[in-house]
Amino acid sequence: MEVAAKSEDYKEAARLRDSLRLFEEEEPILRLRRLLKEAIANERFEDAARYRDELKDIAPYSLLKCSSDATTLGIRVQVRSVYIEGRSQPLKGQYFYAYRIRITNNSDRPVQLLRRHWIITDANGKTENVWGIGVIGEQPVILPNTGFEYSSACPLSTPSGRMEGDFEMKHIDKVGSKTFNVAIAPFSLSTLGDDTDIF
Repeated sequence: MEVAAKSEDYKEAARLRDSLRLFEEEEPILRLRRLLKEAIANERFEDAARYRDELKDIAPYSLLKCSSDATTLGIRVQVRSVYIEGRSQPLKGQYFYAYRIRITNNSDRPVQLLRRHWIITDANGKTENVWGIGVIGEQPVILPNTGFEYSSACPLSTPSGRMEGDFEMKHIDKVGSKTFNVAIAPFSLSTLGDDTDIF
């Protein structure tokens, strides 16, 4: 998707974005986690217990989460990652992680997300910098007191690592506004996860 966005092939970027959305719906771990969250929110506790048991059966580590939370100039970025056992092949050194990002504009000015920058580090300390236009083929405008969420994925050659980075944004209520960087705090990519749950 990043290659498509860099070459401004927006049709291909949109196709990949839709594929990621479909993946999120079809991937049993992510689907069950969403159903579990909805059941708890709607106080359907018997359903929630059943979804939790199913999760424990198919992926014992799936209830453990890795997350981060940072705010820059009133723009809050929350991240949650999960190891996807069904898409990984540890014997071949292939580990697959999905992550969900929530961006909330707690400021009083509208902003637009222009670019992203990721720093991905594996367990051996090997670092890769990834830059791209927007996210999932979009450059979303986020009005005050609203948010934007998306999911993406990251393959890794080691069973753990970390990601961090920033979004380049600009205020769109005044012509000529300078861009600014919004921090994405470091979060783990881990087969073991952690016990935090920020959203």
